Amino acid sequence: MSSSNQQLKLTLNQSPEVLERVLRVARHRGFKVEQLDWQHESGELLLTVSSQRAIFLLINQLAKLVDVKEIVELSATQASKSA
Repeated sequence: MSSSNQQLKLTLNQSPEVLERVLRVARHRGFKVEQLDWQHESGELLLTVSSQRAIFLLINQLAKLVDVKEIVELSATQASKSA
């Protein structure tokens, strides 16, 4: 079974609950957060996720959040897992 690692760069409003909302959407959509780098001063979040699901499903849901200003897909890598 293969999964895909995807890296997104999000520009977010600076509100106390914004990270929780982004992580909740990722979890509910079936994406595992592999790594995140939050730059509080600039409001930028680098998010690496993995899933067998298409990344556009997550991007579409994140774009609906009021605190998300911009989403850029940075890269995609394939990883194989044996079950």
